[in-house]
Amino acid sequence: MSNKVDELKQIAKVVRKDIISMLTESASGHPGGSLSAADILTTLYFKEMNIDPKNPRMTDRDRFVLSKGHAAPVLYSVLARRGFFSVEELNGLRKLGSMLQGHPNMNDVPGVDMSTGSLGQGISAAVGMALAGKLDNKAYRVYALLGDGELEEGQVWEAAMSAAHYKLDNLTAFVDNNGLQIDGEIEKVMNPAPIGEKFLAFGWNVINIDGHDIDQIINALNEAKNVKGKPTMVVCKTIKGKGVSFMENQAGWHGAAPNKEQCEIALNEIGGEN
Repeated sequence: MSNKVDELKQIAKVVRKDIISMLTESASGHPGGSLSAADILTTLYFKEMNIDPKNPRMTDRDRFVLSKGHAAPVLYSVLARRGFFSVEELNGLRKLGSMLQGHPNMNDVPGVDMSTGSLGQGISAAVGMALAGKLDNKAYRVYALLGDGELEEGQVWEAAMSAAHYKLDNLTAFVDNNGLQIDGEIEKVMNPAPIGEKFLAFGWNVINIDGHDIDQIINALNEAKNVKGKPTMVVCKTIKGKGVSFMENQAGWHGAAPNKEQCEIALNEIGGEN
């Protein structure tokens, strides 16, 4: 396992470097919440999920929904590095004519299971996918990633209630709990805490982890697969802008792209292989 974890750590560094590079190229996008989610998505796409880059619409594939759709750069990187499309496509982020726009589009991007961007709607779609799997007696699992600021959307809690009501134990969701949103600290904007206790009250199995510890992410995924009769929420304590010192824990990097000088500094700090 340790070799696999080391491999995933290196892939996560590549993903973080992709995020910085493509946002610098586009001069637009959301680095903070993309960087904080890199370890979660790397573990899902390179270890956990049953997917086939050569057959993106495989009927029995596991599904992933990026409910916080503005973190599209991290999803695009893992999809490209996993082989769903060319890594060179990443240079087209947010450019006219590119398939990689500011929010994921399932009609244009191979491997994207749901178009997202309007906060709260992604988790609702994931609940629908999981319910469909139950009704069709399919073995696939559904995964979703929410932002902690996204929990301020009422629709999230309607989805949470539905998932527990229908006993969707094939659904595992993650909260990227980095503590910041575009307007500042989540506690000061509209406090969603205590996050874990809220999902427990809504009937979910809840696991609290360090969202940058790949061993903990793997263990949480294994636990979720063994839980019967209820969905699982993995509350991940993370750092916004993880891996880049001048971006870490800074709300100002929610939706601001680095310039070329900042890009070089960031790439050097992240390290790892290209």
